[in-house]
Amino acid sequence: MSEHLSPHHRTTVEHLFNHQGATSLHWREVLSLLNAVGTVEQKHNDKLLVKMGGEIITIDPPKHQELDMQLIVDLRHMFKAAGYAPAQ
Repeated sequence: MSEHLSPHHRTTVEHLFNHQGATSLHWREVLSLLNAVGTVEQKHNDKLLVKMGGEIITIDPPKHQELDMQLIVDLRHMFKAAGYAPAQ
């Protein structure tokens, strides 16, 4: 995991990759992390274009604070590809 992440962002990454921790993730925490490590651009259709490393994904922000499982899987893939997966 990158050394430049704040302790709060490190915890968010760890929760994202922890199966039980992912259920307690809140969108505002993930959005803060995405802004810290990548580029987040709001599109006209309220979707977010997220660029991190060589990865680009479009996210439909959750209507509630909790993330659905598909979004968690997509984010895990993006963070892992960008080198932000926690050490196993």
